[in-house]
Amino acid sequence: MKRISALLLLFCITVAAMGRSFAAPTLAANLHAEAFSQSLSAQSAVLMEADSRTVLHEQTAHSPMGMASTTKIMTALVTAERLEADTVVTVPPQAVGIEGSSVYLVEGEPLTVKELLYALILASANDAAVALAIAVAGSEEAFCALMNEKAASLGLIDTHFENPHGLADDEHYTTAYELALLSAAVLEHPLLREIAATKRTAIPFDGTPNGRYLVNHNKMLTQYEGAIGLKTGFTKKTGRCLVSAACRDGMTLIAVTLNAPDDWRDHKALLDYGFDTYKRLTLFETGGFSYALPLVGGVSKTVILTNQAPLSLLLPKDHPTPTLKVELVHRFAFAPVLQEDVLGTLVLHCGEQSTSSPLAVAETALRKQEKRNRLMVCLEAIRDRIAAFFQSFAGKE
Repeated sequence: MKRISALLLLFCITVAAMGRSFAAPTLAANLHAEAFSQSLSAQSAVLMEADSRTVLHEQTAHSPMGMASTTKIMTALVTAERLEADTVVTVPPQAVGIEGSSVYLVEGEPLTVKELLYALILASANDAAVALAIAVAGSEEAFCALMNEKAASLGLIDTHFENPHGLADDEHYTTAYELALLSAAVLEHPLLREIAATKRTAIPFDGTPNGRYLVNHNKMLTQYEGAIGLKTGFTKKTGRCLVSAACRDGMTLIAVTLNAPDDWRDHKALLDYGFDTYKRLTLFETGGFSYALPLVGGVSKTVILTNQAPLSLLLPKDHPTPTLKVELVHRFAFAPVLQEDVLGTLVLHCGEQSTSSPLAVAETALRKQEKRNRLMVCLEAIRDRIAAFFQSFAGKE
């Protein structure tokens, strides 16, 4: 055992051969980022790692701007959180003949929420947006209140919604950074993640199965390796807007551009930079690390502690060797200890980066006497049952 300072035991483990050299992005990486930033066509842009919400690159990313149909990312999230996917929506008259992109909904036709979400995301259907808004909240105005409420709950302070579809309005705006935060939340919703990654599908048309064939407007799904979404947008006032996401080797990146004439090229450049420069190092999934802590007075001599959360860091690819540190409340425990009792912390360090997870008891450990007592209780119960069995026969005589 190492020496104990106060009541804290530090047990350091060096993890070998995990990478190369890290502190922050290298000078070469910074020059690369600056060079391609100058070449982006976007007025506003951001590249974010989805799990940690870490910004890897930004360009006027906090300037409020119009968002066009990327609005529908929030429309989809509010809907999915409030209605079951198999809920049947009867298309209201207000959703028929909406300006812009449309799947030509027919008044009174029944469609499920899931089918309308496919129309919303793949075909960018403004009529589907209105149908969902009214199904959720009774009116577009009430639904926009829910959209703004959700924005506030996500900490989006420079975002405001005036409609569920994104048609231009001076009071309808967001920032590239906040749109990336919203998109990260959407990617955590299994159904929405599935829909956003769908290249094509079919939904009914006025009662005819598969009568509407939908093709995703997002070209990144077919043009970029690992692409999983997310949403296109355009109006004459806002210009071309795009949110893309891609996943490689356990790392998910989100790219957002607003008013980008050459958005497809911009997004390939942003995502390439992210995947070329960074990696997600996951050393242990939940429960993947175990530590045997000495146990005094217990049935066993040790109790096993396991990590309660994944141990993972977002790192530049040229990072140094990471180290693990086990920090214990005490160098041993007294029985009994209960399952999920937290008796330490597992810390992963790499350069200036660190993350940690509680170390908790994997399985309750009893005192020796408690085990004997429980055994005696069981034996006494068996004895009583046997006695009652024979007494029942004696009573019959």
